[in-house]
Amino acid sequence: MYSYFCPCPRGLEAALAEELGEIAQDSKTLKIHNQVPGGVHCSGHIDDAWRINLHSRIASRALLRIAQSSYLNENDVYDLALAAPWEDWFEVDHTIRIDVTAIKSPLKSLEFTTLKIKDAVCDRFRDLCGKRPSVNTRTPDMRIFAFLDARNITLYLDTSGEPLFKRGWRLDTGDAPLRENLAAGLLRVAGWKPGEVLFDPMCGSGTILAEAAQMLAGIPPGARRAFAFEKFNAHDASAWRALKGSVKPNPLPAAPSIFGSDISGDMVVMARSNLQRAGIAFDVPLKQIEAQEVKPPSELPGFMITNPPYGERIGVRGDSSVGEDELATAFFSAFGSTLKTRFPGWKVFLFTADLGLPRLMRLKESRKTPFYNGAIECRLFRFDMVAGSNRREAKPAG
Repeated sequence: MYSYFCPCPRGLEAALAEELGEIAQDSKTLKIHNQVPGGVHCSGHIDDAWRINLHSRIASRALLRIAQSSYLNENDVYDLALAAPWEDWFEVDHTIRIDVTAIKSPLKSLEFTTLKIKDAVCDRFRDLCGKRPSVNTRTPDMRIFAFLDARNITLYLDTSGEPLFKRGWRLDTGDAPLRENLAAGLLRVAGWKPGEVLFDPMCGSGTILAEAAQMLAGIPPGARRAFAFEKFNAHDASAWRALKGSVKPNPLPAAPSIFGSDISGDMVVMARSNLQRAGIAFDVPLKQIEAQEVKPPSELPGFMITNPPYGERIGVRGDSSVGEDELATAFFSAFGSTLKTRFPGWKVFLFTADLGLPRLMRLKESRKTPFYNGAIECRLFRFDMVAGSNRREAKPAG
């Protein structure tokens, strides 16, 4: 049994723990432990790391704990890394990269700490086989992560390789692409389930749509990419192929339930090609239309989940003589009116870094959930579109 840490975007820890619990239903050994800011601790066999990498839509990585101890200085860090059995996991000919994250660490320089860990790993291999592994910061075979707090250091070997939000299908993106694992987390936090109506009226390159469509199709997020654990010593390639082969896709839906639109025709083309690359073999209707002009794409109310544009993205067709603030105010005011008049019964979720968005739309949110998009503080605002009950200001009589 190994200990794992699965980092995720801040704000999605509970959603990740829930998702890992679902993945664990197909394993007798995967156990979910505690949530901490920025991720979830769990444990299991090596094939449980395979399962997490294949199936988790929300985790950023699956990190395998190699060593842990208290420390006082950089020499303690070096000693822990030197004593760790790296040769059990990879060969001297594999390239490496070291990443260090620290919270309240007394050490003065993270760069120097990173160098000490790299030296320790290289020195261990040199002592064992007379050669040192090479460093490759861009495309390493093996990534080693160190986490330091005020007293303790933990060394992890990354089982994922490229971060898990890189699904292997998205080649085209817009100006401000939403990461795939954040999009998947928003869908889960919103409460959307495959089969329910979903509409993204500002779909951009189609990230939210593709995540939802893969969930509906039963396509695992890791089905179209490679992982670092495939290069581990003694990796059981046939067992890994069998695990991937055991996934059964869902039957194709009889009628569309996922819909998208965007002001930009280029974005609509981009979203369509990304959906194809994501393996979506059913129709996801896409339209080129301004968001404030949209109408419900189905008779049944559903979920609207979108990452609204800002700044220059709003002004794709705007008057260049009008400032960004004025454009945004006019756009979101009109969009709010569209929601109030055309989308009764819908659950509307807007993900944005603009904390004043409800005021611009003259709507009162029923819930706001804090998230971080990288270092940017954001909110997922929920609006329950019940006719006339959620306006910030009453219309004058007559």
